[in-house]
Amino acid sequence: MKLYQRQAGFKMKLDAGQPRIVVRGLSRGCDRRLRCHAAVTTISPARAASTLTPSRLRPLGRVDDSPLDIDRDTCNIISKYTPEYVKNRVLRGPGDAVMAMLRIGEITARVGWFVGMLYADRLLGHEDTPERVKLRAAELREMLTALGPSFIKAGQVLANRPDIVREDYMNELCVLQDDVPPFPDSVAFSIMEEQLGRRLEDVFSSISEKPVAAASLGQVYKAVLRDTGEEVAIKVQRPGVEPTILRDLYIFRLVGGLFNTLSRRRLGCDARLIVDEFGEKLLEELDYTQEARNIQEFERNFRSDPTVKIPWVRPDLCGPKMLVMEWIDGIRCTAPDAIRSSGVRVDAFIKCGVVSGLRQLLEFGLFHGDPHPGNIFCLRDGRIAYVDFGNVAELSARNKAVLIDAVVHAVNEDYSAMAEDFIKLGFLAPGTDIKPIVPALEKIWADSKGQSLADFNFRTVTSKFNELVYQYPIRIPERYSLVIRSLLTQEGICMTLKPEFHFLEVAYPYVARRLLTDEDPALRERLFQVLFQDGKFQWKRLENLLQLAREGSGSSSSSVGSPGNSMDGSGSSSSSSSSGGLDLSDTAKDALRVLLLDEKLRTQMMLALTEDNKLHIAEVLNLLRLVQNDINPQKLVTEVVRDAPSIGRQLLLSWADRVLVS
Repeated sequence: MKLYQRQAGFKMKLDAGQPRIVVRGLSRGCDRRLRCHAAVTTISPARAASTLTPSRLRPLGRVDDSPLDIDRDTCNIISKYTPEYVKNRVLRGPGDAVMAMLRIGEITARVGWFVGMLYADRLLGHEDTPERVKLRAAELREMLTALGPSFIKAGQVLANRPDIVREDYMNELCVLQDDVPPFPDSVAFSIMEEQLGRRLEDVFSSISEKPVAAASLGQVYKAVLRDTGEEVAIKVQRPGVEPTILRDLYIFRLVGGLFNTLSRRRLGCDARLIVDEFGEKLLEELDYTQEARNIQEFERNFRSDPTVKIPWVRPDLCGPKMLVMEWIDGIRCTAPDAIRSSGVRVDAFIKCGVVSGLRQLLEFGLFHGDPHPGNIFCLRDGRIAYVDFGNVAELSARNKAVLIDAVVHAVNEDYSAMAEDFIKLGFLAPGTDIKPIVPALEKIWADSKGQSLADFNFRTVTSKFNELVYQYPIRIPERYSLVIRSLLTQEGICMTLKPEFHFLEVAYPYVARRLLTDEDPALRERLFQVLFQDGKFQWKRLENLLQLAREGSGSSSSSVGSPGNSMDGSGSSSSSSSSGGLDLSDTAKDALRVLLLDEKLRTQMMLALTEDNKLHIAEVLNLLRLVQNDINPQKLVTEVVRDAPSIGRQLLLSWADRVLVS
């Protein structure tokens, strides 16, 4: 029986009784970069299939106390990268050594010519003229493109590493694309059959005759599953790309060893560590089985979030070089005019994107490392959809806590603590003298924040921070370069959709809501840090936190934010106090428990109520008015009564301890 499938963008004939595909034609719509039009949940809703093992444990044989593992302080994403693995794969025989030498010769010739041009510019006094810098930056981009996928990916990483590359070159590398001609379709179809272990026509009723997207690592086809009739994207790895990348990584590491002394002096670490960070992420991106695991975990994280779409995957059809995922029909963020004219509420969509990005960083610790406009869709119902999960990164619970600390310290304008956070996050080596850095941080934050949140944007603060890394031995760890890129990219998308967008006006309500409602004891401790400054209770700050949290819950009738909103009490919030989505009952119960059990906090609160030799009754009444619709009295009383025996027991134990000590 001959089946015909006609759909928007492709038409193709598959004969179920013959081993070969008969091509009928296609109207092609290639994206500039290979970014899958699909992602994954755990499984296709129409067909229960076997799931991939969710384990993210580090494989046996990893040296857990290596510099790379210590620097990561986190990532359980399965990675086969080790320097020994790369060396063993590259140097399997004498012929491999010859191939490596030829590749070194090619790289040396191209890089040597570029370095020679830079040296000539210096001799002629042209090295810093704007026209010459622009020319050399463009030549660098073209050279990296010509050297292949490893160098293209390296350039994209360097575009977010101000600790390594000067800003004018970074700006040029930001537009570095990995466009390459697609490899032959017959080769792609053979790889699919090899990965599936069966004929294509047994699995798909139709498939696009040409790739809908192609790039240096692989290409994507659109198809329809024979068993369910669902549309899918098939991502196929480019043949021969892995050996090329492994050879380049081996060469990078050899060359990196020559620059260890300079790297230790400028960045506080070996150059080889930077290569190892890059190599680990690149090999993860080449492993499509790992990408499927990544998407499965994203689906678990966002399963209960009605504003985020993480599509499904068919793990039974996936392999190391092939990924089969749900096809996403939506509007790419590369088409902001189409999103604005689609009828979707742009403000609500922007809020979905910002909050989902912050949840990835501060709640889950697993975040999308490449959320450029081609990887983000706006669905017709206003949801946000993510695709292409080959480049993801993890943050440990410790690093998430330090990031939240950094937010709190920024709010409190505690710049010494912010500098200490830099050490904890790995930007500065332990033992670094932070005294000269503190005033520099203060200036950066003050200049970036301006008079209100309306003056703040990440592009400004990143630009100023780029100047700082040249003055001090600051290194940006790979995972945080991804964080910076993620925030900058998302801010850029939002500003394209709404030029007057201000990131912090959306981010602060989310952070405030987490501080007030999250049950994590560590976050409660950070809440107290926000509310007490120099030993004094910040009444205005608490009011603003409550109002910002109400905005974050979606219950406020006000807009996403206004320039006067802040946590520092510098301006009054214009949010409505109407209730809706914010429930502070658990927060009130926990606050009562802490007050009863923490003598130091009780003392601080008593001092706050009688500060400046007056009773702050008006402030208390104002707070009660603000939260009256956000607390369920029946729920609060029920839970307090339920927890009373436990609280009483803890009070008795605390009293007994004090008696014994005295």
